[in-house]
Amino acid sequence: MQKARDIIGLPVIETDNGKKWSTVKDILFDDQWLMEGLLLESKHWFSTPKYVAWEDILSIGPDAVTIPNETVLKTLEDETGMNLLFGGKNKIFGLPIVTVNGHMLGNLEDVYIDGKLGRKVIGYELTDGLISDLRDGRKWLPHTDGVTVGEDTIIVPAQAAYELAETDQFFQG
Repeated sequence: MQKARDIIGLPVIETDNGKKWSTVKDILFDDQWLMEGLLLESKHWFSTPKYVAWEDILSIGPDAVTIPNETVLKTLEDETGMNLLFGGKNKIFGLPIVTVNGHMLGNLEDVYIDGKLGRKVIGYELTDGLISDLRDGRKWLPHTDGVTVGEDTIIVPAQAAYELAETDQFFQG
């Protein structure tokens, strides 16, 4: 299990010649909560953003992301249908998570991805704000089917309210 936030800022290195191309700026997700690729930092202000598609990533390690060569870098012309974790018009970071019956669970702070090269989101880290995080800790919500990313809110099934756990409890076993 890997936090999406831990991937942000990693260098992207080509294994053919060891060249560092960029750093990871954001993560692209589709509507099924599958990681579609990694958005890279632009080298110039007005350059078209580039990304690496999921199938072209060799490894996401603790210190770097590796790709075979520069031919796998693609231009991100339009992010339609993609959700970005931290930026863009479809950003999901900070969105409130609400059940279909109107129960506010918290705001999205991070997502957890299955394994080193897993692409499926398996859970969400929720926050109720800094004071609440310090006092009570953040909450863990396992991913379930039926999650909808809306324009201003993420909607989850009603039973999600009963599946919330403190992150410390979840990761201790």
